[in-house]
Amino acid sequence: MPQWIGWFLLLNLTSASMAYLFLYPRRKLIGFHLGMNIAMAAGGGLALGTGVILINLFPLHFIEVTISTALLGIVAGGLFGALFDYQTVLTGYINGLMMGIMSPMVGAAASEGPMFILFIEVFILSCYLLLLTSAYRS
Repeated sequence: MPQWIGWFLLLNLTSASMAYLFLYPRRKLIGFHLGMNIAMAAGGGLALGTGVILINLFPLHFIEVTISTALLGIVAGGLFGALFDYQTVLTGYINGLMMGIMSPMVGAAASEGPMFILFIEVFILSCYLLLLTSAYRS
């Protein structure tokens, strides 16, 4: 597996942090429905990308990767959900947990090459872009 794939992990964390900093001042202007979608997309997307990358970088550490991606998804979903209300916190928390548990399995099943990881990264980054565009227009 190419070592440059590990840089995508930094890209995921940076894009999630920038999205959070962009949304924080606008949190009172965003409705609850969009807030729930933001929490689900942010927590689930970060957990999905992290799980696929880490299981491809450390293929023999399935338990550690699963626990770390589940915790990262829980934290990210909870933080993005906390921008809005308690129901959104719970939704982000559960979605981050589920994606964190499932993403190492998806990454292990699709470990044939970097093309799948590139597809996942394009998908996640486009979700963040759509998320920020929706929040800006609301």
